[in-house]
Amino acid sequence: MAVKRNMSPNKCPMPVQDPEVRRNNFEEVALGYTYEMAVEEAKRCLNCPKKPCRSACPVAIDIPAFIERVANEDMEGAFEVLSASSALPAVCGRVCPQENQCEGKCVRGIKGESVGIGRLERFVADYHREHATATPKVPEQNGHKVAIIGAGPSGLTAAGDLAKLGYKVTVYEALHVAGGVLSYGIPQFRLPKEIVQKEIDNLKAIGVDIETNMVIGKVLTIDELFEMGNEAVYIASGAGLPRFMNIPGESLNGVYSANEFLTRINLMKAYKEGSKTPIKHSKNVAVVGGGNVAMDAARSAKRLGAENVYIVYRRSMNELPARKEEVEHAEEEGIIFKTLTNPVEVIGDENGNVCGMKCVEMELGEPDESGRRRPVVKEGSELTLDIDTMIMSIGTSPNPLIRSTTPGLDTNKHGCIITDGEDGLTTREGVYAGGDAVTGAATVILAMGAGKSAAKAIDEYIKNKNA
Repeated sequence: MAVKRNMSPNKCPMPVQDPEVRRNNFEEVALGYTYEMAVEEAKRCLNCPKKPCRSACPVAIDIPAFIERVANEDMEGAFEVLSASSALPAVCGRVCPQENQCEGKCVRGIKGESVGIGRLERFVADYHREHATATPKVPEQNGHKVAIIGAGPSGLTAAGDLAKLGYKVTVYEALHVAGGVLSYGIPQFRLPKEIVQKEIDNLKAIGVDIETNMVIGKVLTIDELFEMGNEAVYIASGAGLPRFMNIPGESLNGVYSANEFLTRINLMKAYKEGSKTPIKHSKNVAVVGGGNVAMDAARSAKRLGAENVYIVYRRSMNELPARKEEVEHAEEEGIIFKTLTNPVEVIGDENGNVCGMKCVEMELGEPDESGRRRPVVKEGSELTLDIDTMIMSIGTSPNPLIRSTTPGLDTNKHGCIITDGEDGLTTREGVYAGGDAVTGAATVILAMGAGKSAAKAIDEYIKNKNA
């Protein structure tokens, strides 16, 4: 049916909780489009024949096709298009950096704002979850087994794609809850855990087995997974090993990695009264770093009651790697940005507790190998922040456990598993890897893209081996 296009240059605004209210709770900030908002926003899509948005999507969703169905009020049809490419649409609609991917290539963005692709993806996934009554169909089994290490976005994506092809898939997760970074890393106010659980339940419904509390490299080795009848193994164990700056005072009480801080909050619910997992209720918090994880940690600290929360970042606001929306939300919630500032020492009191952070001011010099201007220290610019908690959010790397227990599995100097191109094949036959275990800390959607590529390669490998 022909759709009358909505030629408004601006996308429909996303309803959100009031900043003064949400800074005191862990409920979701963005409230989602209404049915009417979604239909009107979908009508802004021009249904371009070349589909530049699709080519910018790491999992190659047919974006104009799903949006056209929304415009025609065929929400289940829209979900079918989405789910053909994405195992986690409700997640991606919330946490993908659309402005750097699909929306960044949207033709409507040339003379106005791009179509709200992420917001529409979220709406369609939520609508399906709330209205669908049919149970997923379990694919016919093909008699072959595959093991996946890690129940994060990459592992879950590969599991879903392989299960749809008829493989018996078992996912081994080290933590007591599936979801990986979706569960332990991203706060409830940005990604509600019940939504993550529903996506996981959908995979279980098509036959994916998920075993938690399974630390591969300790409980079982990769060699033992093959002995159990698996014909291929996909390593999607993420990058959970935090990095520190190696400056004086990092061992003081009150210094957290962002991983630990967020895991205590997200997975152990340390923000709830009576929680068995302690977390410090701080007054003045400094979060070192400028990515999405830093924003999550800072905004969580504010919700725990901190009076002053600083983002300490050595470059300027223009170089912040965090999503624009997350930065805007943080500013609205009262997070203080101390840019062009770098810590050089954590100061402790006589009891070994953090009481301050010595910093230097920076200025931007010539571009480095990443193309960003390199920060250099301004002479005589030392300053001290009065803080009682410091959270390090400067990146993570893969845990060494799997590589240290798997002979013949090569890694690079950063501990990332070496693979042969996009298919994820490692230096061990039948062993594939993808996501943060290969790239280091990156985005959810890139990890999902790696999972899709690996699933396709594993299917071809097993078919060729058994031909």
